[in-house]
Amino acid sequence: MVIAQQIVRDVGRESLQAGDLLPPERTMLDKYDVGRGTLREALRLLEFQGVIALKPGPRGGPVLLDPDASHLASTVVLLMQLKKAPFQTIVEVRNALEPMISCLAAERITDASLEVLGGTIEQMRDNLGDQTVFLEANKRFHDVIAWSSGNALFGYMVDSLLGIMDGTVIGIDYPAPRRAAILTAHEEILGALTRRDPKESEQRMREHIDAYTRYAQRKFPDVLTEIIPWDGR
Repeated sequence: MVIAQQIVRDVGRESLQAGDLLPPERTMLDKYDVGRGTLREALRLLEFQGVIALKPGPRGGPVLLDPDASHLASTVVLLMQLKKAPFQTIVEVRNALEPMISCLAAERITDASLEVLGGTIEQMRDNLGDQTVFLEANKRFHDVIAWSSGNALFGYMVDSLLGIMDGTVIGIDYPAPRRAAILTAHEEILGALTRRDPKESEQRMREHIDAYTRYAQRKFPDVLTEIIPWDGR
């Protein structure tokens, strides 16, 4: 763990970017003054965390990655299961965070991200009859807003929860009328973000999440008390 932490510290100091190779094994053995077994365990730990990939071949070695939130998601769900935290926990987090995130995004979002949001809405509109594709576009919409807040922690938190936020993994369903309502809400949120209006963006997102909460409470009250399993089943 200590060697892995030193490697990450040096990655930051040397301003390495995703895709860059770390130093070869011989160099790191001398630099960190450890045995080959210890170094390889440190690299395996970083690989498990999604920080590096081990590229095979004579010109291979540890390659720096841009980690996604999948490892954080797995840890969060595991901890929630151990604490017997129900799906209601996720609902409360959404109600607390996403309006604030939308407010920040209104001040910081780029034109390119607005265009991506528009694309997710077009995808949702074109796939109102396909819940799977519709909900994938829905997740992308919320992910882009979270990262557009300019706060990396918000980005990772929302990104890590996207796989369970809609509740489909434990039984929440979205019939056509509900999908149409979600589409309308997204259009309103995008309009507020496009106008760079923080207060309106926050309010539109709050209304959207409140509507989701009321829907879940009315149609799937038992699901809100379900424990989200770590294995996703």
